[in-house]
Amino acid sequence: MNIRKLPLKNIIMHKKRTAGLLIILVVLTIALFGGSLFIKSLNNGLDSLNERLGSDIIVLPKDAESEVDLKNLLLQGTPGYFYMDKSILSELENIEGVDKISAQYFLVSANADCCSVKVQIIGFDEKTDFTIKPWLHESYKGVLKDNEIIVGSMLSTRVGHTLKLYGKEFLVVGKLEKTGTGLDTAVYTTGDTVKTLIGAAQDKGISILSKQSPDDVISSVYIDIKDGYDIDSIVSDINLGHNEVKAVRSKTMMTSTSDRLGIISAAISFLIKTIWVFAAVILIAAFYIITGERKREFAALRVIGVSRKRLGILVMSEALILGVVGSLIGIIMTGAVMYSFSVLIGTKLDLPYLLPGAFTAAYYILVTFAGVVFIGAVSGLISAYKAVSVDTAKILRE
Repeated sequence: MNIRKLPLKNIIMHKKRTAGLLIILVVLTIALFGGSLFIKSLNNGLDSLNERLGSDIIVLPKDAESEVDLKNLLLQGTPGYFYMDKSILSELENIEGVDKISAQYFLVSANADCCSVKVQIIGFDEKTDFTIKPWLHESYKGVLKDNEIIVGSMLSTRVGHTLKLYGKEFLVVGKLEKTGTGLDTAVYTTGDTVKTLIGAAQDKGISILSKQSPDDVISSVYIDIKDGYDIDSIVSDINLGHNEVKAVRSKTMMTSTSDRLGIISAAISFLIKTIWVFAAVILIAAFYIITGERKREFAALRVIGVSRKRLGILVMSEALILGVVGSLIGIIMTGAVMYSFSVLIGTKLDLPYLLPGAFTAAYYILVTFAGVVFIGAVSGLISAYKAVSVDTAKILRE
């Protein structure tokens, strides 16, 4: 008999026992790998959102919040639009402490060649913008011209192709990196192009503005404050002095999103630890009980000349093989689900969700693999100790 092949043969022969142990190991793997990926993805999404926001204060029409979910529109690109009189821009420019100021225009497409759902169209001023351009320049270094657009990562169109919006063709000159938010399905262009689109929509009988001209409106104003000035005081001054608008500190908008993320991350971390404690205890107990039931098998091996040391190695080998197989199954299953359904997960959570890159994922895979194999090894070590402690003569007499 080839003793070296015995651990693998034992695993194959005892299918029910093997399946039970593998299920526990797979659950351990899913908890650690899946939980770690999930928490990292939420943190990545929040970091990405922080980088994209880029201003201290956002000024919006007073009634905007009743029309759309501002938080989802501004932070995640959920389709929506609203307008206010453009004259507010010059008034805000004259406020003491304002360093940079720029307006944006929002519009929702009626339909687009790239997709079957509405997409958010965001227009910005090439001359004054300081929030969108730094991000857009990662994928397009030139100056965006009228009737040129940059699209989010999730839109199916490619650079060099055209996209039809409200019956007009627009050239795609850049495609952005993934952010893990609804901004991945947005379209970015100049303010003048958005004005053209508003006119095109009205020509098609789609009522967007009641009486105003597209040249007389803006959707939002982004403000950067000089060092040394109190941002909260300026927000209060804007709200008290201008009844038709509402100023919001960008950090305030991020706080609730960050708090939700923190609660979810803490809950997931607690769940991971709980599952690991219970699964590790169950795994060790299972190996221990199984070893007790295999006393006759171990006694027979001792009779045919297998040393105590060799017997311990055989038991440890079984545990290590199961640990390796269980962790690999769990990693493959978790990776397939997490990466295949990342968009759906982010949508259902209503939170920024951006999966880590290959290097970070590889790190989590190694940590998970080592952790699960280690737990399997500890269980095997306890079982091996019990196996080599078997009184051969007593078992044979029984």
